[in-house]
Amino acid sequence: MSDARIICSGLSFSWPGDVPVFQDLSFTLGAGRTGLVAPNGAGKSTLLKLIAGEHRPAAGTVSVEGVLGYLPQTLPLDGDLTVADVLGVAPVIRALDAIESGDAAEEHFAVIGDDWDIEERTRAQLDRLGLGDVALDRRLDTLSGGQVVSLGLAAQLLKRPDVLLLDEPTNNLDIDARHRLYGVLEDWNGCLLVVSHDRALLDRMDRIAELERGEMRFYGGNFTAYEEALRIEQEAAEKDVRSAEQEVKREKREMQQARERAARRQSNAARNLKDAGLPKILAGARKGRAQESAGRADGAHAARLGDARARLQEAERALRDEQAISLELPATSVPAGRTVFLGERMRVRYGDRAVFAEPGASLEIRGPERVALIGPNGAGKSTLLRLIGGDLSPEGDGTARRADGRVAYLSQRLDLLDLDRTVAENLAAFAPGVPEAERMNLLARFLFRGARAHLRVGALSGGERLRATLACVLCAEPAPQLLLLDEPTNNLDLASAAWLVGALNAYQGAFVVVSHDERFLADVGVNRWLRLAEGRLLEAAAPA
Repeated sequence: MSDARIICSGLSFSWPGDVPVFQDLSFTLGAGRTGLVAPNGAGKSTLLKLIAGEHRPAAGTVSVEGVLGYLPQTLPLDGDLTVADVLGVAPVIRALDAIESGDAAEEHFAVIGDDWDIEERTRAQLDRLGLGDVALDRRLDTLSGGQVVSLGLAAQLLKRPDVLLLDEPTNNLDIDARHRLYGVLEDWNGCLLVVSHDRALLDRMDRIAELERGEMRFYGGNFTAYEEALRIEQEAAEKDVRSAEQEVKREKREMQQARERAARRQSNAARNLKDAGLPKILAGARKGRAQESAGRADGAHAARLGDARARLQEAERALRDEQAISLELPATSVPAGRTVFLGERMRVRYGDRAVFAEPGASLEIRGPERVALIGPNGAGKSTLLRLIGGDLSPEGDGTARRADGRVAYLSQRLDLLDLDRTVAENLAAFAPGVPEAERMNLLARFLFRGARAHLRVGALSGGERLRATLACVLCAEPAPQLLLLDEPTNNLDLASAAWLVGALNAYQGAFVVVSHDERFLADVGVNRWLRLAEGRLLEAAAPA
């Protein structure tokens, strides 16, 4: 696999309407594990589709040396398919079964080829990804979203690819499934290109590729090393900007001083000429030469000022626009002894299936606890959040009580706001008693300054919509003292995830967050872990 590589040369691609994604993008990627990072909308998934041959470039070429495997972010799979169909092994297994039954037709041997051990390899691959108990004839629509993603990865690995492309492979995976994926990729020795915002996965990469302003830059080492390299670059860029600003000020000052000196000389020369009584023609010639000399000096100063301004612009281009949210949210504070939620014997049924084992789930949340709710996909974590938030009521004699009703729910869909209203209008609806000037100051803290506060929410990017939702939820009247978050980092780029961390660290109330992103959970200071599995809600230790 050491010869496996991806070669992109002069690659250009635009969406309909001539919206450019790449212009003349060139790079070569060889063996090793590479994490591809960029803001949402920069073209990461598009690049993978171009490499996989699903899109055609407007210009340039893409070549892949070796067998290619590609796992897209959204798997276009039919629920009627079986596991064997998705894995691509169904025809070979049917041929093996036919031969075992005594049918020695030549076409069966042609289908099998060298794959006489396909069942053993398939079972080994499924075991490795936590799907050991999944039968090959099981229908796809009976599997969870996380199981489907793991199955799609198994299908690609069974191809024995030399080059493997993965687009957000940990989306929908629970913590256990993520660690199994990490284990598989740690053993990888071909050419791997992964698009991901999962920092734990990116920290297992050999290099980071950054798609920035249509150009690809490579950084040796994992994501932590990449962040440190960016920090050093940013410090150097800030120093260059300060130096260039001082140079522009100096050139402006020297140019003004030179003009003042020239004006004084011309005034003195005019008086001297008058006193000398020179003929007008000689006086005019001398005055003209003085003006030409002053003009040349002014032009030289103007050229130096132009050069200084150009250097400042170049320095500013190297400076990244990475603004952080700076917040204080005292209204969300919760006294340490206050019970913000108490649920006892909570039971919910979906059809004949009880979500929680008898006698039901019980939970008390006190003070500003920061609770992580973990467990396998399908265990009922989102159902429990809905019970806490009041969207669902417990059945039978179960109870669910909330303090003051000050509970806010932040869903993955970010669907709390009115898309037809502006950011400012939405905040006014959530906090009608706050004076307009104070609301505008609050929005500025969430990076909505000036005209940005009057953008329609439906026109915002994903990251902007997250910030607008956080502003409305956290600054609402009354402010929430219990915040519920369901997979909040899914589909967020790294900058948006950092904004979310900043907002949650400013929040002083209690929260319960369902997430499989261990780095995110560590960054927001989770101090209590609950695990929901097999219908039982139990206290748990933080993942090692």
